[in-house]
Amino acid sequence: MKIPVAKPYLTKDEAQAAYDTILSGWVTQGPRVHEFEENFARYVGAKYAIAVSSCTTALHLSLIVSGIHPGDEVICPSMSYIATANSIRHAGAKPVFTEVTIADYNMDPLHTESLINDRTKAIMIVHQMGSPADIDAFKLLAEKYHLKLLEDAACAIGSEYKGIKIGTHSDLVCFSFHPRKLITTGDGGMITTGNEDYCARLRHLRQHGMSVNDRLRHEAKTIVIEEYLEPGYNYRMTDIQAAVGIKQLEKIDWIVKERRRIAFQYIELLRDIDCIVLPVEKTSCRNNYQTFSIYLKKNCQITRNDLMSKLLERGISTRRGVMTSHREPAYGLESVDLHLPVSEDASDNSIIIPLFVPMKDEEIIYLCKNIKSILMESKF
Repeated sequence: MKIPVAKPYLTKDEAQAAYDTILSGWVTQGPRVHEFEENFARYVGAKYAIAVSSCTTALHLSLIVSGIHPGDEVICPSMSYIATANSIRHAGAKPVFTEVTIADYNMDPLHTESLINDRTKAIMIVHQMGSPADIDAFKLLAEKYHLKLLEDAACAIGSEYKGIKIGTHSDLVCFSFHPRKLITTGDGGMITTGNEDYCARLRHLRQHGMSVNDRLRHEAKTIVIEEYLEPGYNYRMTDIQAAVGIKQLEKIDWIVKERRRIAFQYIELLRDIDCIVLPVEKTSCRNNYQTFSIYLKKNCQITRNDLMSKLLERGISTRRGVMTSHREPAYGLESVDLHLPVSEDASDNSIIIPLFVPMKDEEIIYLCKNIKSILMESKF
């Protein structure tokens, strides 16, 4: 049996939508992007949604409209995909890495507060692997120290915090449509906001600073001469991508339901293994289980990498735990004296196992059976 760690759920619906859009002659940012934005905003309950080329560009633009400048500091977790830190660097600011909690690998509010100084201008929280962070705790910090609060919700489409979908708790929330996420547009991102000024500037910045986008000029009954209000970027989403996204969004509730069903099966089948720790869903949150991670405890007789190798021999693809950016070459020189023991331990001793939809029961059983047998064999 061959089981990939992830794969997108795409059907003939998405293929037909892309085909129809290509034949329409409008393939760059246009009416399908506008429709996708409206549908996405409605889904998460946001006033505005702004489609862009990736979650990284979404984060970058959000930092710019938040007023982040070169020399500023933005606190974020090291234990996150490196795009989180890179977006801060792209804005000219310095990422300051904070610790996570062992409970859910989300940012530690206490350690975050200890890092705040006169140069700190914002906090960028990450909803790790689809599990919502403690948003209220970070809201209090932002208010106390007069900081901007941004959400890297790349993995959190469909997740909920205190009964409300991720997407409206902060002024700027950024999502990803990479193929490993719950829904995909091939690649792409979305920013949600309730701030009209932010929305207007984000729409300008994503298209070279242009005052009027192509769709509005095309629909106008009179000649429209655009202006370029400030140096912007080419961060647009195409109509082909948006057409796929519209069809994907129609399936999101079912996708979340299925991923949760699979995750609960994993928990039931693996819960009796004493040398691993499984994810725990907080009562205040609803996890979309974008990723399912297993932590190997100190009493485990096999290393994380050896377990991954043995699973691969049996046709099961896995990935290492979430990376720590401060130990990557891109940030290593400036973080040489930085030690984040919880993040480092969680990253080094956790393994991401396959979770995708649709996933057959026999695949789930095969995977759990092999994890159990490999761990049992390692004891002898």
